[in-house]
Amino acid sequence: MTHRLAVLISGSGTNLQAILDAIDAGSLEARVTLVLSNRADAGGLRRASRAGVDTAVIDHRDYPDRPSFDRAMIRELDAHGADTVVLAGFMRILSSDFVRHYDGRLINIHPSLLPLHRGLHTHARALEAGDREHGCSIHFVTEELDGGPLIAQARLPILANDTPETLSKRVQECEHGLYPEVLRWRAAGRLRLTTQGVALDGEILPPQGRQWAPAVSH
Repeated sequence: MTHRLAVLISGSGTNLQAILDAIDAGSLEARVTLVLSNRADAGGLRRASRAGVDTAVIDHRDYPDRPSFDRAMIRELDAHGADTVVLAGFMRILSSDFVRHYDGRLINIHPSLLPLHRGLHTHARALEAGDREHGCSIHFVTEELDGGPLIAQARLPILANDTPETLSKRVQECEHGLYPEVLRWRAAGRLRLTTQGVALDGEILPPQGRQWAPAVSH
């Protein structure tokens, strides 16, 4: 049975596009069953529609609190079926109930080398901190914000003339390569979360996950 992905977005959906492109190219044997956004104007919804993927908008402003909003998302996601729920620029903090409901099936990408620079404005913070490296991390989601077990990271050097904008562009190139790769592992049944940690091909990964070498422009 083809591995089913549901993708949550809030913005333009460039990582969603990278996933859809990998599926179209035959390098990712999976199917996106739903693209869900909390914003009706999210550009990623148009990307999904062009690809013939079902979309849904659940506006968090229509709900009195986070748990009720998350319950509405759970109903929609479960109705479409999802072996893996993929966070791809979804800008809402998820409730504990949501995270527990998808325990071991919920994956996020974050634009920093976690545990460094959790939260927002990661590129500017990396520059301000004088970091020599930056990159992105993919992890299983737990109730700790940006703190779940790491699956993989892509690293790149910070250049002397980097700005938050140039750094963002290069990190995004890393994301577009790394996310489909991790989802390939997942779709092939090679990647899972265990009580001992993240397992890839039956072996527990180190705390920083698999280190992935990106092919990016400098």
